[in-house]
Amino acid sequence: MKLQRKNRRALALGALAVSGALALTACGSDDTSGGNGGSGDSSASAQTGNIQCDDAKGQLQASGSSAQKNAIDAWVKNYTAACKDVQVNYRPDGSGAGITAFLQGQTAFAGSDSALKPEEIEDSKKICTDGQAIDLPMVGGPIAIGYNVPGVDELVLDAATISAIFDSKIDNWNDEKIAKLNPDAKLPDLKIQAFHRSDESGTTDNFTKYLKAAAPKAWPYEPGKSWEAKGGQSAQGSSGVAQQVKQVEGAISYFELSYAKEGIKTVDVKTEAAEPVKATIENATAAIGAAKVVGTGKDLALELDYTPEAEGAYPLVLVTYEIACDKGNKADTLPATKSFLNYMASEDGQALLADAGYAPMPEEIITKVRDTISSLS
Repeated sequence: MKLQRKNRRALALGALAVSGALALTACGSDDTSGGNGGSGDSSASAQTGNIQCDDAKGQLQASGSSAQKNAIDAWVKNYTAACKDVQVNYRPDGSGAGITAFLQGQTAFAGSDSALKPEEIEDSKKICTDGQAIDLPMVGGPIAIGYNVPGVDELVLDAATISAIFDSKIDNWNDEKIAKLNPDAKLPDLKIQAFHRSDESGTTDNFTKYLKAAAPKAWPYEPGKSWEAKGGQSAQGSSGVAQQVKQVEGAISYFELSYAKEGIKTVDVKTEAAEPVKATIENATAAIGAAKVVGTGKDLALELDYTPEAEGAYPLVLVTYEIACDKGNKADTLPATKSFLNYMASEDGQALLADAGYAPMPEEIITKVRDTISSLS
């Protein structure tokens, strides 16, 4: 098992190395992305040569995960610079809303930080003629726990303490349980302001799956896209909770690492390993590399390990799936859907992810994704 993990990690890090020469500026808001801008950008032009537009044209409507928005922005910029007859409109309104819109036939594909549930796959047969919806893992990354505690530049928390904070069982930053994990920190007498997502969110789903798996006694709630714990405050989307952490002293929340910018500090998570683990792309890749494909047929849903024991494996990770029909996609948008998804899964597309704060999919997984996209009909 250790050898397999090393091999997977090596494969994923190889993808990371490719990204080192790329320059990318990612936006951190939850506004609609899309349009045909950026064609005059030299960095974009350098990355559009291998994009296959085929017969793609028209508007491509999609929505869902806000966690992947910064990656989508980068992809859209390069793709529409090459494929000028296509306009991609992605609304980052949350995984739950994205799946709902897709199942109602409003979008060509959806983004979700959680794999489809069996009942959602069954519902998809109404819009996927002679087929069903499938999960295509496209974006990976750590769920960072960002905090705003003046004078505390490094903070270590374990799953039980994180659970207690987000369940309103620990309400002050100088609590003895936090102090025990941070003996050298000068923790202030400051009220904790815990923020969670107000919308249905795959990030919330993965965050609560981690808490349930790593601290089952401390987290009594079932994982899910909707927030179930007591107390706390809420905000819309990944950018919404990140903005609260940036602005509010004493705040703490969870969001994809690409939103932990402009001075937001992140928690080091204590696991079964000897040293606490930082929220980095490399450490998330180490954990995602151990994921197993558990979907059937063309579905590539993954099973993540939220309690890794390996050194340097960050336990709080998510994978964002693009959800499309395996058969029965709308004829007028199928060429653009396949063309855009192909670019996202390509070497060039995956190479953009690290600079945007994401982890590319391990090679053995993304190869299956490419094969599946080519077979969409």
